[in-house]
Amino acid sequence: MLPEYDLKGKKGTRGKYAKDLKEGYSIRVTNEDGTVTVRHFVPKETAIVLEPDVKAYFPDSDSVNRALRGLIELLPERSEGQVSEPKEGYDETKS
Repeated sequence: MLPEYDLKGKKGTRGKYAKDLKEGYSIRVTNEDGTVTVRHFVPKETAIVLEPDVKAYFPDSDSVNRALRGLIELLPERSEGQVSEPKEGYDETKS
């Protein structure tokens, strides 16, 4: 880090903006022609939050997905209508 970014004696606040992010947020972009574009972002309903003790074992999406796929293999077969298609861009060779 560059010397001008000296943060000695300063404390950050963990989760300072967490509540705001859960409620969604907007970004205003001023375009070259002077117009303003506003984009609204709302948290996905499909987002899953891991508890800290679980996150210690599964620090990222890939590790969670590998573990869950291992569990899925242990489950009895499901009928075709109950299994969703893989997400677009999913690469089975990574699992």
